Amino acid sequence: MNKPKKPPGFRVVGTNPIRPDGLDKVTGRAVYGDDFKIAGMLHGHVLRSPHAHARIKSIDTRKALRLPGVRAIITGADFPKPSVPMVGMGEGGHFDMNDAADNVIAKKKVFYDGHVVAAVAADNPHLAEEAAALIEVKYEVLPPVMDVRSAMAPGAPVLHETFNPGAFFMKTIKVLPNASRLELGAGDIAKGFAEADVIVEREFTTETVHQGYIESHICTAQWDERGQVTIWTTTQGAFAIRDQVAIICALPMSHVRVVPLEIGGGFGGKDTAYIEPLAAMLAKKADRPVKVVMSRAESLRATGPSPGTYIKAKMGAKRDGTLVAADLSLAFEAGGFPGGPIAAGTLTSITRYNIPNVRLEGFDVLVNKPKMKPYRAPGATQSHFAVEQLLDELAEKIGMDPVDFRLKNVMKTGDRLILGFPSPPIGGAELLEAVKKHPHYKAPLKENQGRGMAFGFWFGAGLTSSAELSVNSDGTVQMCTASCDLSGTRLTLAMQAAEALGIDVDDVSPTVGDTHSVGYALQTVGSRTTFATGIAVIETAQKVLQEMACRAALLWETDAANINVENGIFTDRNNPAHKFNFKELADKLEHSGGPVSAQSTVTPERVGFQLAALLVDVEVDTETGKVDILRCTAFQDAGKAVHPDFVAGQVQGGVAQGLGWALNEEYWYDAKGHLCNASLLDYRMPTALDVPMIDVVILETPNPGHPYGVRGVGEVPIVPPAAAVAIAIHNAIGVRMDHLPMKPGCVLQKIKDQRAAAAA
Repeated sequence: MNKPKKPPGFRVVGTNPIRPDGLDKVTGRAVYGDDFKIAGMLHGHVLRSPHAHARIKSIDTRKALRLPGVRAIITGADFPKPSVPMVGMGEGGHFDMNDAADNVIAKKKVFYDGHVVAAVAADNPHLAEEAAALIEVKYEVLPPVMDVRSAMAPGAPVLHETFNPGAFFMKTIKVLPNASRLELGAGDIAKGFAEADVIVEREFTTETVHQGYIESHICTAQWDERGQVTIWTTTQGAFAIRDQVAIICALPMSHVRVVPLEIGGGFGGKDTAYIEPLAAMLAKKADRPVKVVMSRAESLRATGPSPGTYIKAKMGAKRDGTLVAADLSLAFEAGGFPGGPIAAGTLTSITRYNIPNVRLEGFDVLVNKPKMKPYRAPGATQSHFAVEQLLDELAEKIGMDPVDFRLKNVMKTGDRLILGFPSPPIGGAELLEAVKKHPHYKAPLKENQGRGMAFGFWFGAGLTSSAELSVNSDGTVQMCTASCDLSGTRLTLAMQAAEALGIDVDDVSPTVGDTHSVGYALQTVGSRTTFATGIAVIETAQKVLQEMACRAALLWETDAANINVENGIFTDRNNPAHKFNFKELADKLEHSGGPVSAQSTVTPERVGFQLAALLVDVEVDTETGKVDILRCTAFQDAGKAVHPDFVAGQVQGGVAQGLGWALNEEYWYDAKGHLCNASLLDYRMPTALDVPMIDVVILETPNPGHPYGVRGVGEVPIVPPAAAVAIAIHNAIGVRMDHLPMKPGCVLQKIKDQRAAAAA
């Protein structure tokens, strides 16, 4: 890994300390969802629809209730109407809580294979499963709609008679019985294509994929004598789960306490309530604590995957390599309920380039699949798969180096974005130059081997975060935030606290609080935690230092304005003999007004865009269509790498997932809408045998929106791989791939088509 040098002025930021939770995780001491147990606990099991689209005619639970050891059964009829119809979403837009409630448990209609229709609590999980099988449900089966083009066709079966159009990032407008739409533009698209010397136009499709987190969804709920419920769960956002449970179960938010346990992966798929309201209502009805555990098949069938798509893309350029026009129409699956990542996919499709004439059209399309959820830079992987391939083809037709072509058109600081405002400081040109200068770019290749490069963009997120710091008398500091730790953020936040306070990172003890013990924070999503919660930590540290300076002034009998604080050292400008380090002053706090603590809540706006590129070498077996990944070099601008090893790990993880998306991963449904590969044996994620060592080059263009220049890093590395692999396949054997995943059968068919065309 090419690590950035630690710049002068930083003591802690830019180093690689050992993560404080690492030992507990590798020894099994860390408490995950399935580790949590409580006295008197019952076990829940969920009955799910075997149909992708059907009306519920009746539900008969009498046989199940007669089974000894069954303590409670719930159906949609046990749930009240949501107390709030609409709420704001963490990453923009709004969220229809009636849809959210219906997704948790169906009331009148099921919208996908695996949709919940009832749930049972019993003395043990086997008994609960047996009882669920005794529940009799009568359905009126309806024809399913399984892809976006079928859903948008005239006469398609209608999923919802009425629906609130989705709004993830930005609003859409209902234009078809199963679809809503957004449109953005700039310049004159007809004029732009008239000026183009070379025009490329293609269509692309991608399949539904899942985040593939190792730990499934697990939660336990218990009520107390005051009518308040506590939920222990594996989640990316305790407050999001609290709010959703409160609204779906019509409870005051103060009556719901959510305790986040360790999380075995999320990647955007664990910020929504699925089983928490079920566990809460079962526990209330049984008057006992209830644990609900999703199986792997349930996670794949009934949680939020990333959408399949159909994309029509047309782009034009002049002979000198200047991009002049782009016209994209993107249809993204929303799943059974509106609000998929169409806006994010549309907006990120061309944002890293300067193109004067643009039309972007996006459709959020209802289909009989689970409600779609974010998966690391939601929507961007699909749209980049199309756009980066068109750019590569344009460069080829013009006869221009593909990196030089991108450099000529790359967005720079101050350039106007499609959203109408200028780009904040960004290092796109520097990143592409690093790609071109890297030895990998010119390394030799053999027959049937090819190299591809793709350039990726993601906005990132700010959103609301809180932090609390408390100074102990021995000079150590307790730090508590509400940001669930998916990737080592306890440590990256503690490092920023230590940097700000002028102390060692080992003297900061970081914890993740529950919803009753710490200030509000939105989910750990959007690559926002080290950035946004880091700002909350730094602001809180400044408050601590200000109060400690006042205490020093009190002890030295001077004015607080005379106290200077630098690197944890407090001095009196008027008396050089007056000097305390952080620990010395902490020891005296009890005698100068008591211990010091502080809290901050922030909602930063200057997020700092994320950029990444990937060089990938492949070898294609022309007899089978199998593609092997030979070499990967990933480039990413971290703004400021707080913990360079963590940054590299995030990049490597995102690239590995992107390679799986490129070559293997897909949902496969039959004609009736049944998911046929609901296991990790048949849903083929890459293993260590499929992915080579991934080299990481970290660049740093400081983000002025963060005191230390930090940008998010976790999402954008998944964006370039699919496009880079497709380009590498073309450069290896001369075929252009237009479908994800690029599995052997698809590649082999392209080879056969190529041979047939050559023979004609």
